[in-house]
Amino acid sequence: DARQNPETWARRAGLDAPRVAVGDVFAERLAPPAPPAGADILLPRAFVAVQTGCDHRCTFCVIPFGRGVSRSVPKAQVIAEVRRVLSLGAREAVLTGVDLTSWGADLGEDERLGDLVRAVLAATPDLPRLRLSSLDAVEIDPALMRALAEEERLAPHLHLSLQSGDDLILKRMKRRHSRADAVAFCDAARRARPDVAFGCDVIAGFPTETEAMAANTRAALDECGVAYAHVFPFSARPETPAARMPQLPAEVVKARAAELRRTGEALLARHLDARLGRDIAALSEGRGLARAADFTAIRLARPVPRGETVVVRALAHDGRALIAA
Repeated sequence: DARQNPETWARRAGLDAPRVAVGDVFAERLAPPAPPAGADILLPRAFVAVQTGCDHRCTFCVIPFGRGVSRSVPKAQVIAEVRRVLSLGAREAVLTGVDLTSWGADLGEDERLGDLVRAVLAATPDLPRLRLSSLDAVEIDPALMRALAEEERLAPHLHLSLQSGDDLILKRMKRRHSRADAVAFCDAARRARPDVAFGCDVIAGFPTETEAMAANTRAALDECGVAYAHVFPFSARPETPAARMPQLPAEVVKARAAELRRTGEALLARHLDARLGRDIAALSEGRGLARAADFTAIRLARPVPRGETVVVRALAHDGRALIAA
């Protein structure tokens, strides 16, 4: 039986597939692979992976089963990669990871993400802008908060893995923060960097969610001052605990996602309204589009070469982007 004999199956399939030893994905601490040359560079922005895997077990997520436990790229290697993408023309580097805020915990050097940010900025004085990808607010370390307050080249843009604004749903997701934790963090970040803008990932229609719970999430986005809401309708992943929970009808999930998106659109419009009439430094992405440091999209009045920084004044917006005068 080919199911019992992999070599037999391989011969029948015409494959050269010798038997290999497979370790426990939750026990192996393999080093993250080095990025291939030229990967993830979409000038003027470049993505630099500094971490992979995850030690947490959110009930909706399959990432740990495929990526294993959290592993960090050593600081020297990160700095070398940022220097490389800078030499290739990047004007902004984005540090990314599956669980970015866990960076450093496995390196045994008592350094965390804030220390990495400081080191990268110190080592690359000609890098105009450093940005962070999705963050888990409960893991953000004091050094990162100080960097947010003190490092002008660290973009004032924090994208949070919020997922829900209802405490019971957060517990059923096995998240480690409460609604109050999220609001308190956003308040603290705003005190550290008054111009900070928040994005978030949020799931609509998680199993057992009631309309009142969904309303709590919409209100939490408002209370946190979110500008960019990335809304995901819940979709059960096989073998996850959430897949075994009582599911909501598909039409309910769809409707709640639509409501969340409408909330997100209103919050983005509020964010854009607050920036009208200001002079804003923006990095051109080409094709008439630029981004401010806080990730606000800006439609330029004239073509500007990609990678060039321009200062514009926005007197209008279309609900998605500022329109430069």
